[in-house]
Amino acid sequence: MRSMTLEQLRATVSAGGVVEVTLKGHGGGFFLEIATRSGHDAILSKARSTEPRRFGNPTSALVVLRDLGIAVAQLDATDWNPDQKNMSQSRQDRAQAMREAHEAAAYTRWVAAELQASIDDPRPSIPHEEVMAEMDADLAAWPSA
Repeated sequence: MRSMTLEQLRATVSAGGVVEVTLKGHGGGFFLEIATRSGHDAILSKARSTEPRRFGNPTSALVVLRDLGIAVAQLDATDWNPDQKNMSQSRQDRAQAMREAHEAAAYTRWVAAELQASIDDPRPSIPHEEVMAEMDADLAAWPSA
């Protein structure tokens, strides 16, 4: 079976060359099989290889199809086994990256709120030199050990 990238599938769809699409379950994932008017069936592959593009969730595959303008597809769950879902390290790494991104975004929101509160503070500003002179005086008054 031939492979077809997403961009090739997009071009084939826009040219009217797709006869049928099947969302085929295999193991713990789903793959897209494409039947074309030329009679050469293909499987959706990753962008830079001939390795099949695997969807862990059928909804993700349906979103791709919908974005391509394909509203009707068949489902073949004969060889699908949800117990074989691949929880690879890369998924765990991605989940950790997302947690870190959310933490960073929360910190950024906090800093922005603190800055805005400082800007909105009605009290008069104190010049930097005055603050530093006061700090130097406080440090000089501190008992040394």
